[in-house]
Amino acid sequence: MLEKREHIFISDADCWLFGQGTHYDIYRKLGAHVSAQEGREGIFFAVWAPHAASVHVTGSFNGWSTTDHPMERIHEIGIWTLFTEDAHVGDLYKFLIRTPEGEELYKADPFANAAELRPGTASRIADISGYKWKDGAYLRTRDEKNFEREPVAIYECHIGSWMRHPVPNERGEEGFYSYREFADRLVTYLKELKYTHVELMGILEHPFDGSWGYQVTGYYAPTSRYGTPQDFMYLVDTLHRNHIGVILDWVPAHFCPDAHGLARFDGTCIFEDPDPRKGEHPDWGTKIFNLAKNEVRNFLIANVLFWLREYHVDGIRVDAVASMLYLDYGKKDGQWVPNRYGGNENLDAIEFFRHMNSVVKGSCRSFLTIAEESTAWPHVTGEVEDGSLGFSFKWNMGWMHDFCEYMKLDPVLRSGDHYALTFAMSYNGSEKYILPLSHDEVVHLKCSMLEKMPGYEVDKFANLRLGYTYMFGHAGKKLLFMGQEFAQRREWSEDRELDWFLLQEPLHQGMQYYVKALLSIYRKYPCMYEIDDAWEGFEWVNADDKDRSIYSFIRRGRSDGTALLFVLNMTPVERTGYAVGVPADTQYRLILDSSDGKYGGISGKTLKKTFRAEKNACDKKPYRITFDLPPYGGLVFSFKET
Repeated sequence: MLEKREHIFISDADCWLFGQGTHYDIYRKLGAHVSAQEGREGIFFAVWAPHAASVHVTGSFNGWSTTDHPMERIHEIGIWTLFTEDAHVGDLYKFLIRTPEGEELYKADPFANAAELRPGTASRIADISGYKWKDGAYLRTRDEKNFEREPVAIYECHIGSWMRHPVPNERGEEGFYSYREFADRLVTYLKELKYTHVELMGILEHPFDGSWGYQVTGYYAPTSRYGTPQDFMYLVDTLHRNHIGVILDWVPAHFCPDAHGLARFDGTCIFEDPDPRKGEHPDWGTKIFNLAKNEVRNFLIANVLFWLREYHVDGIRVDAVASMLYLDYGKKDGQWVPNRYGGNENLDAIEFFRHMNSVVKGSCRSFLTIAEESTAWPHVTGEVEDGSLGFSFKWNMGWMHDFCEYMKLDPVLRSGDHYALTFAMSYNGSEKYILPLSHDEVVHLKCSMLEKMPGYEVDKFANLRLGYTYMFGHAGKKLLFMGQEFAQRREWSEDRELDWFLLQEPLHQGMQYYVKALLSIYRKYPCMYEIDDAWEGFEWVNADDKDRSIYSFIRRGRSDGTALLFVLNMTPVERTGYAVGVPADTQYRLILDSSDGKYGGISGKTLKKTFRAEKNACDKKPYRITFDLPPYGGLVFSFKET
């Protein structure tokens, strides 16, 4: 109805705020929006192209005419607008930008809410209003949480290669599940396995499947590969109604140089720096956002708020943060420009992250911002007021590297690298960490997690169960890439679905069952997540048993007196009568045994379930418990501390 349609226009105040970099609702003005003007309903187009000589809207509604729908420049900041009754929701369009030199550029809309399915490159007019959300109860609960003290177990997932139809879908697209089909299947799966969040790769519109969504053209559009904006809303809504949070991969580090995208948008570099030493990644062939410009910072910060407000997403994982923080990242001498103090720190990126995190957390305190930062840059997480960049969490890439390198070793050699698995705790309190085993670790000839493991078939599975036990016991939130929960054998490829047929084999079934058991324990016991960033939550019992490659540690929480004891044997040698020091004169109940036959273990032994502490000092503790520690065995005991 016309009376329900907003009259959209751009005021001098809008232009001023955009120029200041603080118009956080700018996406409601720029782009293509259904609007009512003087009793007429149509589409209001607006685009920022400050150096254009002229701009026309060309699209399916006017036969792709280059002259029929000229736009008007309304302000010195360089915004062009047009209202027309000729265009309608669903029409394809581009902006035809003519430069003062006479060059003609056909550009997709940077603020478009939908796009043509690749290989097409046009934007599509979309109306993203009117979806009837049903996740109100979830959002109220979410907004009361402090996720530093909550369980966070993330399933990293790429929709197009998680599961596919054997034949093309109704839209003729390579068997992709739609957002709606994916939602219904994924919810069942994640609820069964007990994940708390899903991190979705490649949602922002991108032209090339092989980029996995990390070279974006449409920051304000969920990719059309899997359906419409409303279909994506249904996906988020469904996950929320089943108490599963949604995190999006977000890429402010760079954008693709495709002709229809942001590069040289109006014939000049308005989104990127014109100096290639500042505006290009030589290794990636991509453009770098010019974070010194207010309008560019506004474009990106408003984009985070757009996904939070319009699609109810719970967080973003920010890709390639290190490449933004260091001016010389991936560059040789002569390929970069020092900052005004002569250093390699990107001062504009530092200010951008602090600004972004302040604004986003001010809008929704529980919104998660997660940094993929691969160096030792200090104070990535924490409060901006305390001098940090303001992120909620940081991927612990150091832990990931040490873990993978250690687990690949022949067990004979592990004693020589024993402290690789203890090192991360020495700096654990410096940041709020997530432990990631992500897609990056199972591509480019790095092998799947299973195939990284040494030994024969059963050894590989036993090693992987043991490695996951260490991961879940270690301080830090958890992230596991799809397929690794059932020991995918092949490396991941975006061109095919996961090898679900492997679940017909007992060892793969056992691995999936074991990851479910780990996730269940992780969510059940507050000591597993309440104190992830301080020694009060983690205590080594014995970190120095390198000759036998055995680790033991305790996890503690705040809310009750239940603690968990982990004992991990990283060799295929059974340790009969193994004694571990314990702190309390109480019973210790075995709640998980990675060598159990139901998970694929073949030790043939069944350990008793309860052990009474003996008054006999061990590992500098006043008591001990004694048991037969299985080969490649990971044991978890629960106990009460009084």
